[in-house]
Amino acid sequence: MSAAQDKVLYTGRTTTTGGRSGASRSDDGHLDIRLTQFGTAGTGTNPEQLFAAGWSACFMGAMARAAQPLGVKLPADLAVDAEVDLVQNAEGFALAARLNVSVQGVAHDQALAVVQAAHQICPYSKATRGNIQVDLSVA
Repeated sequence: MSAAQDKVLYTGRTTTTGGRSGASRSDDGHLDIRLTQFGTAGTGTNPEQLFAAGWSACFMGAMARAAQPLGVKLPADLAVDAEVDLVQNAEGFALAARLNVSVQGVAHDQALAVVQAAHQICPYSKATRGNIQVDLSVA
C-alpha cells in the first residue's frame, strides 16, 4: 500500500502446489481447483483462464461504478469476454489481453464511454497498464 490512509478491503489467499500441473486452494476452501498445462487433455484450468475470469468480473464491477455518474443504465445481460494470451517474445514470456464488452441496448458512444472509464478505475486494468498490450472492444 502506498499511503497510511489506504484501507485493505479484502485479501485473497491461496496456496498453489505443483505449478501449472498442480492445484490451488484458497484459505477459506471456496476455491479448490486443479491446474493443467494449456494444450493438454487435463481437466483443470490454467493461470491465463483464472486471470481472465478475475479481470472480467472485476471489470464489470468497475463498469457499474463508471456508469452511475454518466447516467448510463447497464443491461442485465452485460457481458465481458476476456481473452488472456501467454506470449513468448524476445524478452521471454509476457501476457496480452482483450476485453470484449457486450452492452446490448446502450448507444455505442455511451457504452464506449463507460468501458473507457471502467478501464481507468478497474484494479486489474490499473495493474496491467503499461505492462501488457490490452485491447478493448464494445459491441
